[in-house]
Amino acid sequence: MTRIGIILGSTRPGRNGEQVAQWVLEHASRRPDATFEIVDLLHYPLPHLDEPMPPAYGQYQNEHTKAWAAKIRSFDGFVMVTPEYNHSTSGVLKNAIDYLFAEWNNKAFGIVSYGSVGGARAAEHLRLIGGELKLADVRTNVTLSLFADFEGFTKLAAGEHQVAALSTMLDEVLAWSRALAPLRQAA
Repeated sequence: MTRIGIILGSTRPGRNGEQVAQWVLEHASRRPDATFEIVDLLHYPLPHLDEPMPPAYGQYQNEHTKAWAAKIRSFDGFVMVTPEYNHSTSGVLKNAIDYLFAEWNNKAFGIVSYGSVGGARAAEHLRLIGGELKLADVRTNVTLSLFADFEGFTKLAAGEHQVAALSTMLDEVLAWSRALAPLRQAA
């Protein structure tokens, strides 16, 4: 069965991302064709990148890096839930991504972003980052506006059009994750 990690890319107190990730999991878990798991970066407290060797060498020395690598290696694809901070993704998500290389390779990912303009600029940055790591980004994004998809900027109230976008994005992530499986096996 295809395994998809839903990476919760914010550790900020009072974060909206937790309810967004739960919303993704709630809808994704209804699917019989894959398993889904939230990977909360609060549970992987990675300091600023502190490995002496570049991640592409895969010679991890720190236990926190080895645990993070094992978790990411266990998935076939990802949904990244990201806020938009200063026209980009969160520093904690970027740091977590930067820790690894091969563990990301030949996997698909979709993005659920949120912010004043739906987190669209954060999503675009993640697409560029993913390309360097041999992650295949899917076309459909879910962009949740703090003005239209949240009540009082804090309570998620996504409309049916967002559920439809999420379903399409998940279809794409699963199709691409499966299509890339031979490349992961060859590596």
